Parts: sequence; C-alpha cells; structure tokens
Amino acid sequence: MLQKVQILNITTTGGHHFDSIDLSYEVFGQPLGDAPIVLVNHALTGNSTVCGEGGWWNGLIGTGKCIDTNIYTVLSFNIPGNGYDGATVNLISDYKIFNARDIAAIFARGLDQLRIGTLYAVIGGSVGGGIAWELAALAPDLIEHLIPVATDWKSTDWLKANCLVQEQILLNSSNPVHDARLHAMLIYRSPASFKQKFDRSYNTEKEMYNIESWLLHHGKKLQERYTLFAYKELNHILATIDITAGRDSFKEVTSKITSDIHIISVNSDGFFTAAEDAITFSELKEVKQNVTHGIIDSIHGHDAFLIEFEQLRELLKDVF
Repeated sequence: MLQKVQILNITTTGGHHFDSIDLSYEVFGQPLGDAPIVLVNHALTGNSTVCGEGGWWNGLIGTGKCIDTNIYTVLSFNIPGNGYDGATVNLISDYKIFNARDIAAIFARGLDQLRIGTLYAVIGGSVGGGIAWELAALAPDLIEHLIPVATDWKSTDWLKANCLVQEQILLNSSNPVHDARLHAMLIYRSPASFKQKFDRSYNTEKEMYNIESWLLHHGKKLQERYTLFAYKELNHILATIDITAGRDSFKEVTSKITSDIHIISVNSDGFFTAAEDAITFSELKEVKQNVTHGIIDSIHGHDAFLIEFEQLRELLKDVF
C-alpha cells in the first residue's frame, strides 16, 4: 500500500528550493520498528512495488526468499516525479532539477520522518544502486550493508554518452518514450543474449524478425505505463551519479563509510561495466577491509540483475 511523508524546506544541490515535497513509499514484510530494515532503491523504470503482486524484484524479495519478508522490514521509496504514486509533476517543472545526490538527500529526510536511524541494508540496481552509493556518502554511519548491484559510484563517460542519446530521443522523437526504450534495450541486454533468445528467427505473421517485434513490444509496453517527464528525469539522474562531486577523492569519501560494502557486477554488463567495478573494488581495498566484489556470470548484460536470481541469492546469502 502506498503511503507518503512530506519533506519540508528542501534545497537541491543546484539551489532550487521546495517548501514541501511528497515522498511516497511502501513497506513489505515486518512492520517498521519490529525488524531489521532493508531499503530497496528502484531502477529507472521501477517503482516502490518491489515484491508481492506486480513486484519487479519478486525473484529476490518475499516470503522465504533471499531477502525474507518473514525476517526483514522492506522499505522502498518512489523517486519524486517517477509518476507511480499518481502525483502530478507540476511541482517539479524541470526534469533536470534533481540529481542523484538530491534524491539520496530526499530519501535521508524520509528516513528521518519515519524515525529510522539505522538500516540493516540498502540495495539497489542500476540508478537505484547509484543512489545507494550517494546515500552512504551522505550518511556514512547509516547503513550496515551497502549493496550496489550492476551500478557504480559515478556516471562514466560511456554512461553519460548513452544518457545523452536517450535524452535526444526523448526531446526530438515524435514517439519519445517508445523510441527511447528501443535504444535502451540495446544497452540493457547483450548481443549474445539476443542471439540466444532469437537466433534470427522470423515472424511470418508480422512480417518482421522476432527481435524487431520484441523491441517494438517493449517500446509500446513502456509507453503505456511511463510518462515522458519521468523518463527524462530518471535518465538525467542516471547521468549525474558522483559521490566525489564537491567533495574529496573517492578514497577519502569512502574511507568514512562504515558500511560493509558488497559490490555485485555482471560480467557481460555493457552499461555499468564489471571492469569499472573491479577498479572501484581495488581502490576500496586500499582504505577498507569490509568490502567484497561478487560477479554474476550471465550473457544477458545489464538486465541480468533482474534475471539471474539464483546467482544473486548465492552472492547475498551471507548478508541475508
């Protein structure tokens, strides 16, 4: 069930002031205050419904699953402007008002409103994992286990380049959400994944290759449930992850984070690459001992964090 808290008097890193912002959220499993709390940050087209009916991470979270709702309280916020709570976006007139750090700050204020002083874990995939990194940098003693999945602490040149292409499609296409989704699916998956799934098979009824039909289906599906503003906003947030911006070096910032950090990469991820995570892990090990780096072995690219649940459970079993 969607609930909300009101965040009062908040100013973004860019200097935009809001008298109030409604922050919507959902709670699964044990009631707040009765069990260790796991905060789950949603990905670009995700939302606060992380498990149960329509849950986008049901393979990982639920009764008897890796993050067991019989044991934990699972909390998830909606990024303001993602449209899932039905709120209008006239309060947020510019899709570039919030960056990733602003969202982390809003989440931190939401935790304060809910009287949550510690989190057993924060886990997020893709942009949600980047926001998890930002939250840890903002509140170094808040999180016991920080679990960034298929993500990074910064937006790389490659990531920014893809976000720019996405933005140009969203700004200039006559069918923007649909068309941007087609491009996005090419960077969320891998050539090997497409070969395994389609192998150049042809749909005679539709008179097109099945890969083409599949892409058009995903474009139509997202267009039906996702607003143009939300896509532009989340794409911008994705391009602005950087826990060092206006701060010290990466090692200086992360040396203050007390969390056990469990980095999880996908070896075929062409969006947030495993090679970048390997560099992050190596640098972290110079300033922290409580760091691990797990790798999902999959042909499915970036989206493997939404597919390879058995491997995710194995990688996270010591945490949960």
